[in-house]
Amino acid sequence: MTKKKLNSFSGLVFSTNPDMMKEEPPEQQDTAEPKAQKLRVRIEKKHRGGKTVTIIDGFDGTEDDLSELGKRLKTKCGTGGSAKDGEILIQGDYKDKVITWLKEWGYTQTKG
Repeated sequence: MTKKKLNSFSGLVFSTNPDMMKEEPPEQQDTAEPKAQKLRVRIEKKHRGGKTVTIIDGFDGTEDDLSELGKRLKTKCGTGGSAKDGEILIQGDYKDKVITWLKEWGYTQTKG
């Protein structure tokens, strides 16, 4: 005989308190200034079906600011990509151009 798995609630069945099940909003972290960011730019081909991808990681800030920087880089490169989980992926080999643009935009600690 197998035991049924209980749901993940903390044993609370019913409460008349309206604040009981409210979740705390996650803390919003501020985005560090560009000159304080330590971005790393690299090229990767593994696990991508032989396609080359430029990866920018080390971004310290909100997802909105990461997406905005990713959008700006994708527009400059004229190609697709994505920005999530602290990384920006640009389709193609744009390492040297990305480093140059990031330094122009104030990200002085960018390395390849």
